[in-house]
Amino acid sequence: MIDLYHHPMRLRADPSRVVVRPFHIAWQSVNGAPSRMERLVRAVLDMSPGEARGQLDAVLKDFEARHWQTRRVFMTRYDEIEAQMGLDGASIGDEKRQLIGAYFCHEYSYAAAALMNPSAVPHYDQTGMPKRSLRILMSLRAVGEGHISSVAFREGIITDTNDLTLAPEPPFATAADTFGDEDDVPEGEVTVHRHRDSTLSGTLLFPITRAQSNGLEDMRLTHFRHDDGSEEWLGTYTAYNGSQIQSEMLRTRDWRAFDLVPMTGTAARNKGMGLFPRKVNGKYMMIGRQDGENIFLIESDRLTHWDEGVKLITPKFPWELVQMGNCGPPIELDEGWLMLTHGVGAMRKYSIGAALLDKDDPSKVIGRTSAPILAAASEDREGYVPNVVYSCGAIRHGESIFIPYGVADSSVAFAFVSIKSLLAVM
Repeated sequence: MIDLYHHPMRLRADPSRVVVRPFHIAWQSVNGAPSRMERLVRAVLDMSPGEARGQLDAVLKDFEARHWQTRRVFMTRYDEIEAQMGLDGASIGDEKRQLIGAYFCHEYSYAAAALMNPSAVPHYDQTGMPKRSLRILMSLRAVGEGHISSVAFREGIITDTNDLTLAPEPPFATAADTFGDEDDVPEGEVTVHRHRDSTLSGTLLFPITRAQSNGLEDMRLTHFRHDDGSEEWLGTYTAYNGSQIQSEMLRTRDWRAFDLVPMTGTAARNKGMGLFPRKVNGKYMMIGRQDGENIFLIESDRLTHWDEGVKLITPKFPWELVQMGNCGPPIELDEGWLMLTHGVGAMRKYSIGAALLDKDDPSKVIGRTSAPILAAASEDREGYVPNVVYSCGAIRHGESIFIPYGVADSSVAFAFVSIKSLLAVM
């Protein structure tokens, strides 16, 4: 019997969590007539100082308490508009510049629809942590208006007595920024930066490139140790543009700057890639689902290039016959590589199981669970997508595995499972 503890904490969608995003208005001129952007800017410039002050005061009354440094945000947006239109900022007062910036911004409720599919890694700062406690970082898939997904973060502490405490979310959320012109949509690799005054629990990674335009989905974080002993936090995720997907990788060493790197190779055309936390036998290794049904083991000489792998695990038990995939990166134990899996059964019901891979040769499966560790219970079946439990990455602490998991594509729950009891049922 598996020793499993369900923590009572639950995270849910929250429409009050908002960020300021650029509001894009067509700037092209038609038949020589002023564009919509030009007409809007001209309307503000034609206002009397008193009218502009009154309009700005009304905007600030509605929004200043909801966002971090609202006036600075408006000024930054104005600077982008000025650069596009060639305005003479020196001749425009601060109030009109802020008001112009406000007209080209809007609020976006990034987690109004759902909060789901978390992954967990050790926090980069363990200062002051008792031996029996571990500071953690979680990524979460936040879904807002238009079903656009972004990546949110939460910081917390877990203990070896199955306790979980999350750091409070700050009152303001900020989107990581490219420090460039957001109207000039970049392609390929891009670097975004956390706001210097924002905590990670208040930081959002929002789609930046065209390939990401409809969402950053299901990040699987890995605390990676390189051959030289240096550490890097890597996260594989799915970039979606509304019709096509591609796998990309987040890379960071300081959690201040984040490189968002498209991965190449035939395997990168698929979802659900989970990276091993170190090289094995001189190779980078990844778990993937290349055919949408089975679990594959892929190896590479480069972190961001992945071609076809070898089939590792196929559906066998009733609860996984439709398809299988990983629930995050493999976890290194003395006994081997522990890999959480998800299986889909009748009525598209999702369950979470596990497999153990050989430590020296991960292509060898030592054992797997014949029954789920977690399945959608009666009280957890309802939501945006019913009958789903899904994790993008668990973490070991002491003799337990901490599993954050999404419920019905709507909320996030937490469980602790004893390693000893889990291995015993394989």
